[in-house]
Amino acid sequence: MDENTIVLDGLKPIKLTSARAWRTYLGGKLIEELHGADQPVDNHFPEEWIMSIVSARNIGREHIKDEGLSKVDIPGTNIALKNVIDRSPEEFLGKQHAEKFGSQTGVLVKIIDSAERLTVQVHPDRDKAQELFNSIYGKTESWHILGGREIDGEPPYVYLGFKPSVTREQWERLFYEQDIQGMLDCMHKYYVHPGDTFLIEGGTPHAIGSGCLLVEIQEPTDYTIRIEKTSPSGFKIDDFMCHQGLGFEKMFECFNYVNYTREETLNKWKIAPSVINDATDYKETELIGYKSTPYFRMTLVEVQNEMAVSGDGVFSGIYILSGHANIITDGESQLVNKGDQFFIPANVSSFTIQNHGKEALKVIRLFGPKIV
Repeated sequence: MDENTIVLDGLKPIKLTSARAWRTYLGGKLIEELHGADQPVDNHFPEEWIMSIVSARNIGREHIKDEGLSKVDIPGTNIALKNVIDRSPEEFLGKQHAEKFGSQTGVLVKIIDSAERLTVQVHPDRDKAQELFNSIYGKTESWHILGGREIDGEPPYVYLGFKPSVTREQWERLFYEQDIQGMLDCMHKYYVHPGDTFLIEGGTPHAIGSGCLLVEIQEPTDYTIRIEKTSPSGFKIDDFMCHQGLGFEKMFECFNYVNYTREETLNKWKIAPSVINDATDYKETELIGYKSTPYFRMTLVEVQNEMAVSGDGVFSGIYILSGHANIITDGESQLVNKGDQFFIPANVSSFTIQNHGKEALKVIRLFGPKIV
């Protein structure tokens, strides 16, 4: 099939294939279960990327130019969503968005399943990203906990933020000594439960713990500063994967050394859900919105029977967490199942989600940065 002859008109939701990305840590078994794999296993592909136009940054895998890129689900083709959007940004992203961001969606979403604790890390905020990487985007992100599992008898947990009195000098010393327990002791540890949502602003030290299944929505970069040279499972991490080309001394400029008590940290970065629409047939809950960050927005929809969705000239994405349904656009129906993902072009004025099951259909809705 000649991909150049395929024209997507942007008038209906575009189904995407599952894009997995290689990472330094192990996981992914629960993602494979989500997709109905016969023999799900943990491996170095613990993340599924959603409506991604960003390639993963991995040393030794630079030859894989499209790792992490979302592809359109048309059998026999290899069409990247990025190429579709590049051809007509205004049509697919919306006029106002394209005027401000060009052909960039300004957002990246991942499903993450961690079989081990991720290395202690930080991402640059926008100012540091511009200064150090010449990027208009940093990597502020948000985690919404979907579930998880016990690993070695311990329930899912995360590390977030510096404890009071931690200094840059202390943090650098712990890195050069590779005192991992000392690093962990500098941060707050929280056990997490399904429904918890956290905002991780650029510059904030953090680590997703073992056993977490979560959806992460973030700014669209893969700049990750790691201060552990070996993963908990023993994988040796290349120096570049630690400092991202900055060098070990300069990478410490990415950290924000402001610190908070345990309670202050939760008050600042744990986000309470807000029901924004509670109808007879469906309920929509905002998990994180523009009042918390201008960089992205995410809601959870639970559909009992059907729900009509208005596009409002704004692109979005959806990910089916559970159930079976039809998406109907101008009389044309697309069957959707658990684990399916769709990009919704800005030109889609409306569509209807019809639940086929007895239980509520659960759908994550995903939005890019605030325009105004």
